[in-house]
Amino acid sequence: MKKTVYMMRHGQTLFNVRRKVQGWCDSPLTELGVKQAEAASIYFKEHNIIFDHAYSSTAERACDTLEIVTDIPYTRLKGLKEWNFGTFEGESEDLNPSLPYGNFFASYGGEEEKAFQKRVADTCEKIMEEDNEVVLIVSHGAACRQFMRYWQHTSIQALLIKKKDLGIVVF
Repeated sequence: MKKTVYMMRHGQTLFNVRRKVQGWCDSPLTELGVKQAEAASIYFKEHNIIFDHAYSSTAERACDTLEIVTDIPYTRLKGLKEWNFGTFEGESEDLNPSLPYGNFFASYGGEEEKAFQKRVADTCEKIMEEDNEVVLIVSHGAACRQFMRYWQHTSIQALLIKKKDLGIVVF
């Protein structure tokens, strides 16, 4: 069975604007974040994309984004949560080390990079095993990037749709 997965990041949040580290902590969508989600909804409608099912991180910012994008029932999954940045949560992004982060945050109560990647990849693999043919996943920036890195060595084709402030990865 052919499966198409649309994976997108939540809209802009208050912590994004304030440049605060935001992994497992949460902050609300900004007005721009709401507009970004509305733009995604319009994109899907204009392209006649109808979802069989939708999945979201348990973070409110991801759920709020999904609820703006589509009105279908959805499943919240902890495995789609953002990287846990430990005691850096809510602090200034200026405190972040240079990329790649590797296991930096594990020393501060956060997640090791490989554990984070495995959590996201395992969750997405389970989603792909479901019977649904067209799926929407709303997650987070680092989670989407980790999933893309995990799958880049497979035969799965990925397409990045960029339109203004909107980015959607299609698998």
